[in-house]
Amino acid sequence: MAQLTDEIKQEIQAGYRRFLETRSLRPRHGQKLMIAAIARTLGGIESDASGERTSQNHVCVVEAGTGTGKTVAYALAAIPVAKALGKRLVISTATVALQEQIVNRDLPDVQATTGLEFSFELAKGRGRYLCINKLDDKLAGSDQTVIPLYPDEEVFATDADTMALYQGMLEALSKGEWVGDRDHWSYSQLSDEAWRGVASDHRQCTGRRCDNVGHCPFFKARETLGRADVVVTNHDMVMADLSLGGGAILPEPKETIYIFDEGHHLPDKALGHFAHHTRIDSTTRWLASLGRNLLQASVDIEGGDTMLRMLEELPSKLDDIQIFQGQVLPLIETIAEFDTSRDQGSPRYRFDRGEVPQTLADLAVELGKQYFRAQAHCMSIVGCVEELMDVAAAADKPPLEAVHAAISTAAARLEGNALLWRSYAEKDNDLPRARWITMLDQSGTLDYEICSSPILADQTLSSQLWEQAYGAVVTSATLTALNSFDHFIHQSGVPSESHLERVPSPFDFAANGRFYVPPMRTLPNDVDGHTDEITEIIPQLLSPSKGSLVLFTSRRQMHNVYENLSDEVAGRVLMQGDRSKQAILDEHRSRIEKGEPSVLFGLASFAEGLDLPGDQCEEVIITKLPFSVPDDPVSAARGEWIETQGRNSFMELSVPEAAQRLVQAAGRLLRTEQDQGRVSLLDRRVVTKRYGAALLGSLPPFTQQIS
Repeated sequence: MAQLTDEIKQEIQAGYRRFLETRSLRPRHGQKLMIAAIARTLGGIESDASGERTSQNHVCVVEAGTGTGKTVAYALAAIPVAKALGKRLVISTATVALQEQIVNRDLPDVQATTGLEFSFELAKGRGRYLCINKLDDKLAGSDQTVIPLYPDEEVFATDADTMALYQGMLEALSKGEWVGDRDHWSYSQLSDEAWRGVASDHRQCTGRRCDNVGHCPFFKARETLGRADVVVTNHDMVMADLSLGGGAILPEPKETIYIFDEGHHLPDKALGHFAHHTRIDSTTRWLASLGRNLLQASVDIEGGDTMLRMLEELPSKLDDIQIFQGQVLPLIETIAEFDTSRDQGSPRYRFDRGEVPQTLADLAVELGKQYFRAQAHCMSIVGCVEELMDVAAAADKPPLEAVHAAISTAAARLEGNALLWRSYAEKDNDLPRARWITMLDQSGTLDYEICSSPILADQTLSSQLWEQAYGAVVTSATLTALNSFDHFIHQSGVPSESHLERVPSPFDFAANGRFYVPPMRTLPNDVDGHTDEITEIIPQLLSPSKGSLVLFTSRRQMHNVYENLSDEVAGRVLMQGDRSKQAILDEHRSRIEKGEPSVLFGLASFAEGLDLPGDQCEEVIITKLPFSVPDDPVSAARGEWIETQGRNSFMELSVPEAAQRLVQAAGRLLRTEQDQGRVSLLDRRVVTKRYGAALLGSLPPFTQQIS
C-alpha cells in the first residue's frame, strides 16, 4: 500500500507556499522538482499492514545543483511522509560544517517558515560526551580508570590547571549550566588531551552497572534522541550503527527514512568502516606487557577468584599469539619490495590483485585463530567483572571499573587484529580486496602497518543499508559523472529500481561565469616545465580579482609555485598547511572586507565544501585535471580488477572520478545567483586528449573560452 495521500500532498504544498511567502522568494524550478521526486518516491513505497516495506523502489537519488535549496526541499518532502508513516527521519552529512548548518540554521528555519511541526536532535559520537565516573576519579586523585597497556605508554599527568578545569566541569554540571557535551563547553580552554581524560568511551562504559548512569550525559542525550522526529548525524555514525546491526545508536533501519546529504561521499565512508589495519612492532610490544599489566591491576580485588584465574591464563594465550606474531617481520622482509620513490607518504608495497603468498596466508590463518581465541577469553573475563560489579558495594566499584575498561579495550584491539588477519587468510570470491603493507618510521623505529580494504562498497551498502532501510534519499551537487549516474550506482549499489533525478541550478552560468583554458606550451607530464609555466600564468589571471582560489593536486607543486612567485604576488597568498583551514579562511575574508586582494592556495579539501560568495572568490584556477593519485592502494586495486575483466579502468574509473572532482572544483566559483567570475584550467589535456570533450561536457553551462 502506497502512502502519498492527498492530505500529505496538500501539507507539503502548503508548507512550500508559506516558506516562499515568509522569505519573499519566488519558487525555484529545481527545488520544486526535487520536492516532487522525493515525495513521490517515499510516498510510493509499498508496505504491508504492519508497515514493513515490500517493494524495492524505496531509494531516491537526486543531483541538485548549487543554489537549489536542497535542505528545504528534502525536509519539506520527507518530514510529512515520515510522520504519516510513523517512521523516523535521519539526516546524515559528510562534513561537520553542513551538520552544524542543518541543526543551527536550516531546520529551525524550516520550523519557523513552513508550519511543519517536528522535533529534531543532533546525534554525535560518544567521545563528545563527559564520563562522570572518569571525572570523579580524576578529582578524587585515584584515576583508576586508566591502566597503561603499553610498555612505553605515558599516562596523562593531571596538572594543577587541568584539575581546576575538571573542578569547573563538576561545578557547571551541578548547577545545571552544562550538560556534559564537549561542544557546549565555553568556560575555558579545553585541550584534546584534557578532554580525553574524561571523555566517554563505549569500550570502557559499564552501562547500567555504573552508579552515575542516571546522570550520564551520553545516555541522557540518547533519551532525547529516541523521542525526536528528525535525527541529524553524519555518514560515519550511520556506518558505525549499521556495522553494529543497526538500531544500536540510531533508530532501527526498517523504521527509518535516511537522507544522505553530500551523498557522493557515502561509498568511500562505507569502505573506511570495513577496512582493517594493524601495526606489527607496536602490537608485539603491547602483547608483551598486556597480561602482566592487567593482572597487576586486579590483584587487590576481593571475591574475584574466577576472574583472577582467567587473568592468570591470559598471558599464555598472548604468548601463543607471539609465537606466530614473531614470524611476520621476517616474512615481510622476504616478500615485500617497498616503493621508496613516492613523492609523498611512507614507502608502500601492494599485493597485485590482492593475492598474498601462501606462506603469509597460512600464517594469517593461525594469527586469526589465536587473536579470536584471546579475544573470546577477554570477553569471558569482562563477564566475570560485570558479575562482580552487580554485587559490589559502591566503594568497591572503582577498581572493577578500571579492570572492565582495560579488558574491554584490549578485547576490541584483539578483535581488530583478528579481523585483519582473517581478511588476509580468506580467499576472495568475485571481488578481490586491496591488501598492502606500509613501512613507517616511528621516531627512528621501523614499523610495518598491514592493511586490507574492500575495493567497492556496493555489496556492503546493498546488504547493510539499502535492503534494511524503509526508505532513503541520496542527494548532492555532484552525483553524476560525465552526465550519468552509472558511476555512482556502481560504487554505491543502490537498487536498480531507484528513482534517479537531476534538477537544475537556478544560476545563470552562461551569463555569470566563464570557463577558460589558456594557451600553454606544456602538459602536466612535464612536471618541471608545467610548474614553471603555471608560475608565469597565475599572476596574469589573478590581476583583476579581489578573492581567488588556486587548486593543486600536488603539495610539492603548490610549494614550488609559491616559492617561485614574485614577492608582491606571494604576499597575497594564504597557503593550506601553514595554519588551520579555519584560520586561513578567516584571514582571507578579513582581507577582502578591507579591500585587499587575497589568494588561497589549496589541495583537494579546498575544492569541495568551500563557500566563498561574492568578491571572496572571483577567480578559480585549477592547475591540473584532478585525476586520482595513481598509487592509492584501493584505487589501484580497483583499477587492476577492472582491467582483469577486459575493461578499460582509465575510462571507466579515472575519467568519471576526474569529471566529478572537476565539477566540484568549478563549483567553488558561483555560490549565489549574483556571483560572477571565471574558472581557469591550466591543463591542455582537456583539449588534446580524446576524453577532454566529455570532461568539458560535464561542466555547468559556463561560457567556455578555449584558446
